[in-house]
Order: sequence, then C-alpha cells, then structure tokens
Amino acid sequence: MCDPVLGRKKLLPARAKLINPALFLQACVYETQQAQGWKKRAIAFCSGAFGALALAPINFTPAMFAPMMIGLWLIDRAYLDGQKISWRSILSAATSGWWLGFGYFVASLWWLGAAMLVEADQFAWAMPFAVFGLPALLALFIAGGFILALVLWSASPWRIFAFAIGVSSAEWMRGHVLTGFPWNDVGMALAGAGPLAQTASLIGLEGLNLITPLVFAAPALTFYAHPYKNKKNIYPLALALATVIAMASFGVFRLTSSQTSYVPQVKLRLMQPNLAQDAKFRAENGPAILEHYLTLSTQGPPQAENEFSSITHLIWPESAFPFILSEQPQALTEISQRLKGVVLITGAARMQENNKSNKTEIYNSIEVVERDRIIAAFDKKHLVPFGEYLPLEKFLQPLGITHLAPGVWDAGAERRILITPGLPPASPLICYEAVFSGDVVERANGLAPVQWLLNVTNDGWFGLTIGPYQHFAQARLRAIEEGLPLIRVANTGVSAIIDPYGRVLKALPLGAAGLIDGPLPIPAPAPLFAHFGGLAFALLWGVSFLLARRA
Repeated sequence: MCDPVLGRKKLLPARAKLINPALFLQACVYETQQAQGWKKRAIAFCSGAFGALALAPINFTPAMFAPMMIGLWLIDRAYLDGQKISWRSILSAATSGWWLGFGYFVASLWWLGAAMLVEADQFAWAMPFAVFGLPALLALFIAGGFILALVLWSASPWRIFAFAIGVSSAEWMRGHVLTGFPWNDVGMALAGAGPLAQTASLIGLEGLNLITPLVFAAPALTFYAHPYKNKKNIYPLALALATVIAMASFGVFRLTSSQTSYVPQVKLRLMQPNLAQDAKFRAENGPAILEHYLTLSTQGPPQAENEFSSITHLIWPESAFPFILSEQPQALTEISQRLKGVVLITGAARMQENNKSNKTEIYNSIEVVERDRIIAAFDKKHLVPFGEYLPLEKFLQPLGITHLAPGVWDAGAERRILITPGLPPASPLICYEAVFSGDVVERANGLAPVQWLLNVTNDGWFGLTIGPYQHFAQARLRAIEEGLPLIRVANTGVSAIIDPYGRVLKALPLGAAGLIDGPLPIPAPAPLFAHFGGLAFALLWGVSFLLARRA
C-alpha cells in the first residue's frame, strides 16, 4: 500500500529503519506527517522539549535538529492539508507550532517554579502557572510564526527561508511584546557552540535566530518522495554546511587572532556571598548580612589570590541589602572603615521622593560608594515581568495575582552609563537587563561611549537549577555582540570576568561563596553588530523574505 503524500510503501521494515539512516529519517518524515490528534501533538511537544538540550548548561547543540526538522515537516503537512491557505491549514500549522513551542518552553523554563517556593506560603499555588502557564503563553508566538511561515510556503526546497522567517519573527515578537521576554531564543543553541558563537558579533542574537532554522532544518528537505521530491532539495543542505563552515572559520580566526589586554592600575574583586533568598534575608538581619559581606570581601577564603590592600574596586551583587543603604549612615560608616579607601560598587534598593507626583519611588539600583558617601547610582530600567511588575495589572490584580518581589518598584529613566572613580565608563545591567540583545548600551554617533559591561544579579530565587546558567550564557553573548568585556557578579553564581570575545577568564560556580580577583579587560575593536545593531538582522530577514516569495 502506497502513501498518497510520500508516494512510497506505508510500512518500512523495522530492521531497515535502524540500519539505514536515510530510511530511518524517511520513516520519521512519514510518521510526523501522517500523525493525527494526540500523536501529532506528542511528536511536536517532545521535539520541542528535546531541543531545549541545546541550551545552557547542557549545550548539546545537535539537539536543535529535532524541533527544527520536525517543525518543517509539520508545516509541510499543514500545507498539504489545504493545498492553499485555508482555515484548516492555518489551524494545523498553529497547533503544531504551539505544541512544539510548549514543549520547548516547559523543558527550558521549568526552573521558574523554584521562585514560587522561596515564600511558599504566599506563592506555592502559582507554581503550575509558572511551570506550564508561562510556556503556554510563550508558545503562542511560535504558533504565530508557523502561521507566517505557512503563508509564505511552497513545494520548493527554498521554503526553508519561509520557515526561518516564521521562527525568527516569532522570536522577535517574543522579545518585544509587553516589554519582551527574550529568554532562551532558539539562536542560543549557537551561543554555546564554541567558535560559532562569534557570529553574534556580526548579526547579534536576532540574526542567530534566523540562521538557526536555516541550518538545523536543512537536512529535513533531503528525505522526501512525491510531492516534495526535487533534485534541488540538496541545495539548502549545501548552503547550511557552507554557512556552518564559514561561521566556524570566522570564529576560529577571531579568537586566535586576538589577545586579552587589561586596563592598567585596576584590580577588581568580585564578591559572591551565596545567600539564600529566603526568610533570613530580612531587615532585622541586615547587620549580620553586612558583616558577612565585609568579612568575606576583606579577608576572603584561603584561595583568595590577592591581599585586600592591592584591590582598587570591590563589586557586590544585586539587591545586596535588606534595607535602604542611603538611609543607614551607620552601615556606610562601617563600609568606609572596613574597606579603607577601596571603591565599592554594589546592588542596592534606592528610595527617592518625587515632588511632582508626591510619591516615594523605590528603585532597584547600582550604587557607587566612596568611603562613607554614595557618589553615583543607576536605576534599573527594564523590570522583570511578574517579578518586579505585573503585566496587564488592571486585569490580573483583581484575580489576586501579584508580582514576586515585595514592594512597588519603579523603572529608572537615566542614561545607561555608570561613572566610577578610577574606572572607565560602564554600561550597568541589573539582572534581567542583560538578556536584551542590542539594548545593553547607550549609543552615541552609532557607538557606545562605555568600555565595559557590569552585570549584577541575584539568581538566588532559582536555587541550584539550570536557570542561572542560562542567564549567564545570555549575558556572555552580550560581550561578544558588543565587543565589550563583561564583569558579572551574582549572589549565588555564576560570577565571572569575561573578555570582549566572550572568553571566560575567571568564574565562580553556582552555589558557592567566594571571591574573584582580576584586572579589567579592555574592549575589542567595535564589531559589526556594535556599529549597526539590528540592521544586519533586518537585511537578512528581507533577503530571506524575497527568496521565500520567489520560491
């Protein structure tokens, strides 16, 4: 019996499937395209979940072949269902995309549930919404991307460009709607792939989001019979191989032809306290917490590399204190006495009276402390949805839903620049702000007036899960994109000194207290992405659109 779609015998010998890779993949095409109902949804869900293995900390890049290849086959099925754009084909593509995206996000974002257990008496009920609800919402973007791809679809092998447009557009929308949630974009599969990550210096993460489906879905085109049989099916695979070779060659050249240089007369100390994000982090425990910081910072564990007297700048993580530092003169005095002239850069909550609105505003900030005075500050501009603010608050608050962080947080409006005595200008990034590609520095005449990135964060909300590793990987990619060194200080980890090519020079692991001593790297020559930002992605997207339409 012949299958009307693939034009071949419906059953393949099990032995042949296992021995012959080509026959095995043809069997996968058949099973995917013929699946209906829950079997089809399960295939989509499982392929998406498997694709999450390509992300940090596992970084098994080949895992991304599963969702990309199966995603293309599922849209092929939707296209054949209608032979033209119809409600039936649209529904088929949308449901396939949603289930694939749901699997991907559940498998890669399950750790968000850990935050609900920090104050379990208040938020444990919300764990199912964090583990399954948010992925269900994010999967809607993938569903929309599959619909867009279907609109551009054809039987030509160059429909792979339609697939790339659909996936990359979905990721772009996910990074911008309702302030955006660009976490675990599919392009991050290449961010942990050695020299391939250097391509981000040219096209950024959004460009990688377009390259990823082109590369990982290309093999799916070579295992067809009627009606997709085409001698040109091999061309996209050849293009994908050439792209990977070019990316790898560029990455190897960029890494081997560059050396890390350092700012003279600067010696940094990064302090990772590893404080649990639990009931012990209360105002009444403020003196003990400050003492823990100062003792660790000035004495350090036995493996500390340098005497404290050689340190010029000390950096503490986000939200370091369970109190408003500017309102605690005794704390500032203690810091001054113990640090003995070393400049402190620390995360801290900051309070300010707004005379216009007659309101007390509270900011998540970075403050620079010189002796017993706060001499500079930067307020977080991009708040965490559901963490520091509630999206669609007007509708969700009456349902009893609130954000996790206690208090009402305000978004800062100052320029993204921090001036610290003895250091070049820095671009401060507080926690979540480090995940926004192309939006981590202020531009002046097309280039950043800063010379390094400072990311302070508190990932203690998520315990010893994969979440902090994903956050670290995304922050590291910002260094590659901008050609700027990254100093990252996290409460529980991962803290690190990273050079402008994304090389990790020193790091502390997750879940450990300790110090990192080291100099500040100097920037690399500004890469293409630092000059033009998202224009490279827009150009690639436009070319892909023309190729998809021409097909």
